[in-house]
Amino acid sequence: MTDRMAEDAADPALEAPDCAAASSGDEVSPFDLERLDLVAVGHVDHGKSTVIGRLMADTGALPDGKLEQVKQLCKQNARPFEYAFLLDALKNEQAQDITIDTARCFFTTPRRHYIIHDAPGHMEFLKNMITGASRAQAALLVIDANEGVRENSRRHGYILSMLGIRQISVLVNKMDLLGWEQGAFAAIVAEYADFLARLGVHPMSFIPVSARDGDNIVARSAAATWYDGPTVLDQVEAFEHLEDDLDRPFRMPLQDVYRFTEAGDDRRIFVGTIETGRIRPGDDILFLPSRKQSTVKTIEALSGPWPDEAFAGQATGLTLDTQVYAKPGELMVRADEPEPLVATRIRANVFWMNSAPLRKGRRYVLRMGAARVAAELEDVISVLDEQELESVAGGGQVERHEVAEVILRAVRPVAFDAAGVLEPTSRFVIVHGWDTAGCGIALEALEDKGRGDVVGRKFLRGDVSDAERAARYGHAGKAVVFVSQSGEAAHALASRVERRLFSRGLHSFYLGAADLGDDKDILAREDHLGRLGEIAWAMTDAGSIFVASLGDVDRFDLDRLRRLTVPHQVVVVDMDAGGDLGADIEFPPGPDDEAAEAALRALAAAGVLPPAA
Repeated sequence: MTDRMAEDAADPALEAPDCAAASSGDEVSPFDLERLDLVAVGHVDHGKSTVIGRLMADTGALPDGKLEQVKQLCKQNARPFEYAFLLDALKNEQAQDITIDTARCFFTTPRRHYIIHDAPGHMEFLKNMITGASRAQAALLVIDANEGVRENSRRHGYILSMLGIRQISVLVNKMDLLGWEQGAFAAIVAEYADFLARLGVHPMSFIPVSARDGDNIVARSAAATWYDGPTVLDQVEAFEHLEDDLDRPFRMPLQDVYRFTEAGDDRRIFVGTIETGRIRPGDDILFLPSRKQSTVKTIEALSGPWPDEAFAGQATGLTLDTQVYAKPGELMVRADEPEPLVATRIRANVFWMNSAPLRKGRRYVLRMGAARVAAELEDVISVLDEQELESVAGGGQVERHEVAEVILRAVRPVAFDAAGVLEPTSRFVIVHGWDTAGCGIALEALEDKGRGDVVGRKFLRGDVSDAERAARYGHAGKAVVFVSQSGEAAHALASRVERRLFSRGLHSFYLGAADLGDDKDILAREDHLGRLGEIAWAMTDAGSIFVASLGDVDRFDLDRLRRLTVPHQVVVVDMDAGGDLGADIEFPPGPDDEAAEAALRALAAAGVLPPAA
């Protein structure tokens, strides 16, 4: 490509058009119409971008002069015009003639407003395709009649089924290259329908088209007199806007908690996007996996009166009658509806996209809803042979572009629904490093058969028993952990307690870990907690009283710390009364010496320390 051609290819006129204009002659605002999200998928070069470009052009959805402008630029560059140029918005896409990111375009008919996600077909960009498909309620899947069903055609079909998209139309494109031969069309229909049927997917239609010529896109083709089914536009209009999410159990992944302090405003607003169901003031709610409960007080609004209801698809904020400490990542549900599953071990179907295989023993970040937890592959049950759609026995890893049934183990419980019950909250992605490495759906919660992170079992001990150490020191090895949302307050009290223990001749050691690390770096945070647990085990096993302070932890952090310190006792002192951390002792914060003495007396009264302490 010459420099001049490269400049013209990058011209904004060739970028994705603002297709929000209504179809010709339609004055209805798209904001007053029903909205439907579609995704177009297909193997690279099978023509899906051309299908969308032609659909937009033939429905009059392009801004005035856009089509002529693009044709003129192509003529100036001695470049053949293609309707796909209306879609391929990124500069390097036009240089390579492939769609590498999901582009969105809009068009409107008298019935509804459409958003079409043009998903990339190249194998290297499957994760981008999943991003586009995850928002859609219906799909157009394009197959080149000349090339037939390809490997990526099968992958795309599987991903659509995994995402729960059941409204699918298969467009057999480039029929003009085969002279509109009915037998060739029927062979592709038979092959691909059989493949999809084994996935439990039954397309609403198979449509023979020539996107380049516009046959059966909006107008019926005169070349295919044997075909009496819908055109692409007919089928798009026949797709239903699915409202059933409103009538399903309420699910809202908690994305954040907004706190206000100025002008006497003490609200805590729990925010997120509602996946399914509806919620009203007065409804009792439950956070999972922590099981904290409250009642909805208000549904917040930026301006105007508070709404009477929030429902699926809305990003919203709620205030509660009784304030609870719930961390982002929990799943908010209604207490009067069926609960989701909560587990650390999950049987799931995974589609792996990373160049490095999904391996046992390697840690990843599992993102499900708003939850982000460290997890690893426990077992590969089977790998799907995508050609035969038969499962073969799994090995120790899942290779790139393979679909597998696996067992994942998370370091802490996560709330979700099984795919067969409520698919929006069954979906997850797996992150490796900074990349989205895989995606999948949860099938089942499995019983936790015991954790493998009891570090004491990894080491050999000497002949000195715990009883001998206790007799020598006058006390047994124990861990005392002061916890508070304010890490500084926990540190101030815990360090003074350790000083008094030491001054009275007790074997003690203090380690402050007020900040476990940014919640955004899940693996680093879990590493930090794991190291603290190993130190706690070593110190208590040596017969010392290990004192620690922690800030901003939850019950699952403390449960893990207890597991890591087995067989020695961990005593949790909660400095925020009502924190629901499963603490052994609740004690108010205080940086002065009197508070430290009072804490020692409380620990002694609870039998944690010798009475003389």
